[in-house]
Amino acid sequence: MHLLYEEGGDIKVATVQSASGTGDAESWQATSLSGKKIKLKAKEVWLRFEKPEPQALMDEATVSSKEIDLQFLWDCAPDDEFDLVDVAKEYFGAQATIPQQTALAIALQGAPVFFRRKGRGRFLRAPLEQLQAGLAALERKQKELEQQAAWQQELVSGTFPETLKSQANQLLFSPDKNTSAYKALIAACTESGESPAQLMIRCKAIDSPLQYHQAMFLKTHFPNGANHDEGLAVEQAIFDAVIAELPLAEVNAFSIDDAGTTEIDDALSVTALADGGHRIGIHIAAPGLAITKDDALDRVARSRMSTVYFPGDKITMLPDTVIQQFSLDEGAARPALSIYVDIDGAGVVDKDSLQLRAEMVPMGANLRLENIEHLVTEESLADEAADYSYRQELSILWTAAKLLHAGRQEQRVVNGLRAEQLGVIDPNALARDFHFQIKDVDGVQKVEITPRQRGSILDTIVAEWMIYCNSASGRLLADHGLPGLFRTQKGWGPLRTRMQTTPGPHEGLGLDYYAWCTSPLRRYSDLVNQWQLIALAKHGITAKMVAPFPPRDATLMGIAADFEACYSAYGEYQDRLEKYWCLRWIMQDEVPQQVFVRHLKEGMSRVEPIPLHLPVPELAAHPRMTRAEVSIADVDLLQLSAGVRVLHIETPEVPESDASPA
Repeated sequence: MHLLYEEGGDIKVATVQSASGTGDAESWQATSLSGKKIKLKAKEVWLRFEKPEPQALMDEATVSSKEIDLQFLWDCAPDDEFDLVDVAKEYFGAQATIPQQTALAIALQGAPVFFRRKGRGRFLRAPLEQLQAGLAALERKQKELEQQAAWQQELVSGTFPETLKSQANQLLFSPDKNTSAYKALIAACTESGESPAQLMIRCKAIDSPLQYHQAMFLKTHFPNGANHDEGLAVEQAIFDAVIAELPLAEVNAFSIDDAGTTEIDDALSVTALADGGHRIGIHIAAPGLAITKDDALDRVARSRMSTVYFPGDKITMLPDTVIQQFSLDEGAARPALSIYVDIDGAGVVDKDSLQLRAEMVPMGANLRLENIEHLVTEESLADEAADYSYRQELSILWTAAKLLHAGRQEQRVVNGLRAEQLGVIDPNALARDFHFQIKDVDGVQKVEITPRQRGSILDTIVAEWMIYCNSASGRLLADHGLPGLFRTQKGWGPLRTRMQTTPGPHEGLGLDYYAWCTSPLRRYSDLVNQWQLIALAKHGITAKMVAPFPPRDATLMGIAADFEACYSAYGEYQDRLEKYWCLRWIMQDEVPQQVFVRHLKEGMSRVEPIPLHLPVPELAAHPRMTRAEVSIADVDLLQLSAGVRVLHIETPEVPESDASPA
């Protein structure tokens, strides 16, 4: 004997192996079509029959169920509950067969719009209003499926549906997976064997892999777009009122930056003293004089946390109008927060001479590294006849910078770290900065990647005096009990470098205090610290009472955490786009695809001419810095990967003193 029953909403058949009990208490041990052993009770069984065989029955009933006119059945069904067998006789006639009854069971069970299930083999037709609503929903669903299928075919053929173009970024980066559009996209990807990004590029919904990487970043960090509101600015009346209160500094300041820098937020000055020493001024652009906590510009800066840098462009933290007002551009006096410190004739800093002032600083020049760096040498600094701007000032700054560096290295050694050498430039070193320049050549973007070795005299002058400024700022905040955003670092261990609101040492730099403050046009941490320092410059020992952030301010703690997260994400984006342009460099016609790499560790190597890291498993067992010639192919600009084949591994040179005698 065979039994028809329902399980999980589906009609199934099982073959009886044994039976027990009688009447309503009867039960059976049976085997389903899948071979599963089951136990069925009388109240669970819809039909009992001897023939036909279960599989033949289900095959026939499944086909027949699709031919049943559900609307006609609903029209003819009684208003009260009805039994499967009774309605089968009405629909098929008094001699309704088991296959016909089973087909009807499948149809009724699968038509909740027309009939409600009321128990074992019993149904109740749905009210007219619900039926009409259900049929309308089914019609909409059918149209959606038809539209989905049409979209799928368009995508597979290489055409992105016009109605979906406005949703392209959303479909890629934050899709609603229940929509027909997303289902069509995934179905098309399955059919074509492509990823969503690959398919969209082929369909021209996305112009290029570069746009994909950019759009992914913007969707996450700038969902409302990267452009600033045109109305955001410091009102001219407010700006005029701010600078009217500031005294004019008696200095001639100059900045040192590369040609691409448009946010000039730090400058230096050197003023002779009567005793033969000099007063060094570190002047920082001061947007914090006009931007106040929680105003519109602050909210924008806080939402961005930093300027985002990447090859070919940047996304500024502050609007261009504000940058133009406060950037330390040459030719006029600019509002600045200045730190002054005296040095003696030998360049030794007098720590007790530290002064902090808000003032207007005359900007004599914006020196550009590309124009002057090659001229500044130890010899030329000592040569009175050397013909370049600010030679004497640079000589004085360089002498003191060397002493500042030496003092920090002594503290590094005390901290258990190795001292860093000053100004050592290894032309073969891999740790270099690179300048990416994107050019349009006959409508095609080309990239030039130029290495720039750090460690020059000008680099060191700027670095050491900005480090000193950040250290002095941290000390001022700490000595006056003002919270700030302090950059701290342990020599080793987890959370080695972190941002915190209380003072702490930066062991890597060899400093007791370190608070970023030299880039308030580009980093929100520096703007926050500038507010605290402005309060100190204006109010002295009472600054704690009027500073924007009092001690143990929970908001400041949140800013520290948010800044760390944003700064890290922006850095990862910069690295991502640098890798993209490095791979583009590899693909350019004029650049050979056979290049040399240096093994770093664990099979990861770096291409010598550019900052591109690629896995080369063949070099994993070789010593660090092993050099090999490789061929690079199969570049994937979406996954930012490439295939590397080793052509030749160079044998490390053995020093003559280590060579075996002949």
